[in-house]
Amino acid sequence: MIDLKLESIAMSEFTNTSKLRAEELANYMLGLLQGENGLQLIEKHAIKTSKFIPHDIVMAFDILIDKKIPIEDLKVVSNKLINILYQILLEYPALKPKPNSVLDLYTKDNDVALLKLKEIREHIKALNKQIDEIHVSALKTKLNEFEQFFLHYTVIENVVFPLLESKWEHHQCVKIMWSFHDDIRRNVRKLTELLSKNEIDLKEFNSVCGLVFFNVNTIILREEKIIFSMLLETSTDEQLNDMLLQTIEIGLPFAQLKPPELKNKKIIFSNEEKIYFPTGTLSAVQFNLIFNHLPVDITFVDENDTVRFFSNPPHRIFPRTPAIIGRKVQFCHPPESVHVVEKILNSFKIGEKDVASFWFHMGPKFILIQYFAVRNENKEYKGTLEVSQEISGIQRIKGDRKLLDW
Repeated sequence: MIDLKLESIAMSEFTNTSKLRAEELANYMLGLLQGENGLQLIEKHAIKTSKFIPHDIVMAFDILIDKKIPIEDLKVVSNKLINILYQILLEYPALKPKPNSVLDLYTKDNDVALLKLKEIREHIKALNKQIDEIHVSALKTKLNEFEQFFLHYTVIENVVFPLLESKWEHHQCVKIMWSFHDDIRRNVRKLTELLSKNEIDLKEFNSVCGLVFFNVNTIILREEKIIFSMLLETSTDEQLNDMLLQTIEIGLPFAQLKPPELKNKKIIFSNEEKIYFPTGTLSAVQFNLIFNHLPVDITFVDENDTVRFFSNPPHRIFPRTPAIIGRKVQFCHPPESVHVVEKILNSFKIGEKDVASFWFHMGPKFILIQYFAVRNENKEYKGTLEVSQEISGIQRIKGDRKLLDW
């Protein structure tokens, strides 16, 4: 029989020692930021001799983010830390994901990405020996293929990160990872831009390549040896299956997805439920169908900055999954743009503004995003409605059409 009192004491002791180890890691990174000698810091904080576990690393970043250390500074010292802890992370006795489970598929996705990077490296070597159209064209093709992997990051941001925020006490490391995702996206595209110039600056090109290769490899290590490891320790089979279903909604760039066989699938709403409006009555099914047939993506955030609803039209501009429901809207954006979100929300709350609009090109698409302050009959702020629309077709409209023309 398990002695619950002894088990509680053991768990408390584990939590306390983990906190101490996390503080050592945080103080090591703080020392680096303050310009102290790296080798002396490693010895002082026993970085190479202590048995750190993934939880310690996650908690350490919460300590630093709570101290308001800028994300860019954290990215630099986090890379140094992960590099030093590489062997310790490899030796950690992590649980293995079940074959074809969601975390196994994420890992397979990473494996293909690494193979594609290896192919890109061979073309980079060839380009450095001789700059010609054949090598340039081959590299552009391979980089374009690698851009498909950005979908993997979209899945991590929309499926994995929300789960971590809901389950883990310490989860702010996702802000750093999201920022690295954006660095990788930006730098891969920059490589294609550099290859498109009349004169290719090999020094700059090789420098950006180095950043891409380092960051992709480091992010994969963080995913598989820290995040996935902890998810396997803290998640139920039901939660992992739910992650798989949400991942299927978005897709993966390389791994083959197959819907799991789930028993007792939840019924979200029934046909009989009615919603009564001042202007009519709809069933829950009709209400859902109407929103999902509008030519726009809609997300509603309540007065407490919590995501409460999103529409799910056939061709969403930006991916959304049920994992974001109940999530703070600030966590749904990369750290570099959170200040813009805060500015919009604050201006709506104090009644200074009612609408904020942005528009930009995304490949061949022209995207219009509008935020509307939602107020009740007393003009009290009750939330924000985000409406996104692809408007390139609307822009091309000219003249009049008064007759049906199919």
